[in-house]
Amino acid sequence: MSEPGLRRRARPRLRPAQWTVGGFAAGILIGTLLLLLPVARTGEGGASPIEAFFTAVSAICVTGHVIVDTPTFWTPFGHVVILLPIQLGGIGVMTFASIVGVTIMRRLSLTSRLNAAAESRALDIADVRSLIVGVLRLSLIIEGAVALVLSLWFWLHYGRDPLESAWLGVFHAVSSFNNAGFALFSDNFMSYVADPVVSLALCASIILGGLGFPVLMQLRKFWGKPLRWNMNTRIVILMTPILLIGGAIYITAIEWNNPDTLGALDWPARILAGFFQSVQTRTAGFNSIAIGDADDSTLFGMTALMFIGGGPAGTAGGIKVTTFAVLLFILVAEIRGDGVVNVLGKRLSRAVHRQAIAVVLLSTAVVTASTVVIMLLSDLPLSPVLFETVSAFGTVGLSTGITASLPVPAQLVLCLLMVLGRLGPITFAAALALREREVLYQLPKERPIIG
Repeated sequence: MSEPGLRRRARPRLRPAQWTVGGFAAGILIGTLLLLLPVARTGEGGASPIEAFFTAVSAICVTGHVIVDTPTFWTPFGHVVILLPIQLGGIGVMTFASIVGVTIMRRLSLTSRLNAAAESRALDIADVRSLIVGVLRLSLIIEGAVALVLSLWFWLHYGRDPLESAWLGVFHAVSSFNNAGFALFSDNFMSYVADPVVSLALCASIILGGLGFPVLMQLRKFWGKPLRWNMNTRIVILMTPILLIGGAIYITAIEWNNPDTLGALDWPARILAGFFQSVQTRTAGFNSIAIGDADDSTLFGMTALMFIGGGPAGTAGGIKVTTFAVLLFILVAEIRGDGVVNVLGKRLSRAVHRQAIAVVLLSTAVVTASTVVIMLLSDLPLSPVLFETVSAFGTVGLSTGITASLPVPAQLVLCLLMVLGRLGPITFAAALALREREVLYQLPKERPIIG
């Protein structure tokens, strides 16, 4: 019995970041168990543990990396099992849980708001309820529109069965909007490389999902009123077309005469395919050309684009375009000798400087270490391994074709990269921290020599 007057020690409470990591872990476990069922795999017996685990991680992390052929290895039941984690992972496990809570209880507790805010990067906890409901509404509207276009096109243009066309439309609409990259065609979308309807519908869905839900919500509220956009929206809207167009020009120019990629196509199809592959580096992962046959310089450029990724608090991965832009603005300010960093008419907080640098350094360290480990495990050269690790960390799913041939330990490294890339290195590190530490003192300043 405790002595009178002594306070009972409070139980340590899980922080929002820990709830988020735990939610994703639970989703991966459930997905793995379902994919292990014999009914999920074609032929006799069930999938092996690594096949089920790798696919579940790739689905809930909306990556698209595969070690088996999705359309032929998995049954329709398995495809549904893959699709549900894609949707769940895209909108966010904690956001989904909050939506269920709102639906059932008609209210949202403070803990739920904190958890959802941590995952959606919401700045105002009071707005989380409206945000998560808006996330679900926007997701279903965009996915529904893309599914309708694809379904009608597969049915009317290609003459597929109406039910099959509807399933293909729904699956690829969800996969594209959530930037997952899972496809129900063995050659992904290489058979549709010159089809503008399929290619552009997927691109539109990927771009919208990659902008990030806060940007989509603000565009819906203040469409045509850019002066009312916040800094996050302005940066994403500025950087996204720059990276998309720049990437398309880069890929198309280098691969223009490559007979194994764009060289065998007519010039409109080359431009379409180049743009399509640039969009995929926003962390989607579909491919309409053979990535393994691309020039090394193309792969290097795509690697850089995949590392940057898309907008924050959306379905895209990478370090995010806002982080990349912040570093550019810091660089410009330092070169010009400015005392502060100004971004699009606003002054940037110094805390954002530190956070951006921390994200980039942590991400670079994770990718570098993983690349070295996989090279040691597989004896493969640097170029394809680096492409594979950045693709996994950026939750892209593009591959040069080495994923299935990697040893199991290397595939598990890719699984860890996908989880880290989906949650973010800062969120993951915060979840691992045992406690928050408040510093009550400051040390004297001193400057080392830089450069």
